[in-house]
Amino acid sequence: MRHRVVITGMGVAAPNGHGLADFEQALREGRSGIRFLSELAELKFSCQIGGIPQGFEQIRKSYFDHEKLLSINDNIGYVSVSAVDAWRDAGFTQPDDDGEVDWETGAILGCGIGGMDTIAQRVVPMVSEGKTRRMGSRIVEQVMNSGTSARVSGLLGLGNQVTSNSAACSTGTEAIVDALWRIRMGLAKRMLAGGSEGASPYIWAGFDSMRVIARKFNDQPEKGSRPMSASANGFVPGAGGAVLVLEELETALNRGARIYAEILGGFVNCGGQRNGGSMTAPNPDGVQRCIKGAIADAGIRSDEVDAINGHLTATFADPAEIKSWSRALKRGPDDFPYVNSTKSMIGHCLGAAGAIESVAVVLQLDRGFLHPSINSEDVHPEIEAYGDKIPQKVMEYSDLKIIAKACFGFGDVNSCLIFKKWEE
Repeated sequence: MRHRVVITGMGVAAPNGHGLADFEQALREGRSGIRFLSELAELKFSCQIGGIPQGFEQIRKSYFDHEKLLSINDNIGYVSVSAVDAWRDAGFTQPDDDGEVDWETGAILGCGIGGMDTIAQRVVPMVSEGKTRRMGSRIVEQVMNSGTSARVSGLLGLGNQVTSNSAACSTGTEAIVDALWRIRMGLAKRMLAGGSEGASPYIWAGFDSMRVIARKFNDQPEKGSRPMSASANGFVPGAGGAVLVLEELETALNRGARIYAEILGGFVNCGGQRNGGSMTAPNPDGVQRCIKGAIADAGIRSDEVDAINGHLTATFADPAEIKSWSRALKRGPDDFPYVNSTKSMIGHCLGAAGAIESVAVVLQLDRGFLHPSINSEDVHPEIEAYGDKIPQKVMEYSDLKIIAKACFGFGDVNSCLIFKKWEE
């Protein structure tokens, strides 16, 4: 028996909004969360802008006591706050620390790079100065990649599979696909899935040295992230986190849960770094196979896809991605789905990207709108024929039913999800 899987809760800490209400409003307004960062200027970065959740220090202090905060850095903080928000949004209360274990619920919550800020600011200097004994006992849980899911499992008493995946920019969507499959197989009743990424120049420095992040808009931060634009010159680095509660349909219905959307299907693959694919660029055949695989797994026709929330980072790969979608769906410019990029407002949040953008997808389905893909008014000439399918302002769309969401990451790794508006 293949169990149907629905979304019953969500939490988000994005550069342009914390919480579902604020985030939705930001999406509708086309509100950018990208700002000038003086620290990057002082460090002589070529790119001096980025997307970071605002006021987060106070936000996390309102969620956790001093004892818990000792082991919560930015990366773990973003996912922990989002997980608690998603749990409450799904209709549950946060359990006491000495409460029962929930054996039917697990978590797959990943990150791309992890606690690099803690390593750079505390571990390396203290080890180099011979002060290892002064680091304290909480360092390991902040720097291990599994710190995201481990912390959330303790906050919520989760007893099913608790794992942190890492697949570069594909991390967030891959986590959701893996959680989908676990519930489908009857191995869990519900799973928390998503991802996070901290905000640190030590995380972003490598990308700056590669010259793949935006460097021409330091004086106009909100215009810096320009997916599908002719004037795009690299992605804008971002940070944050998001968590979705995936639940077996029968379980959700039995407890009278509010349902946002259904996940019809998903697929994960790799292009093998061949035939145009590399460590930093996707093999077009791999991308198309991933999209086709998700469509097949969902059991729908490609012409049923109403909209695409693409990976679309504002790099040279954007035109190639649009062409891959077109070939995979067998839909040219005349009947192409609407397409938008949440990164235009939040930048590229790396391991958190797929999770934050999936929350954006579900909000659009549930509320019946498509958010604008800002800064794309000068559509790239290679995809100019698709220009009419790129919303430039919020688009009310009551008949919106199915959105495809994909992420393509370093290492030539791909993941794609098919979300459907919930209809009883």
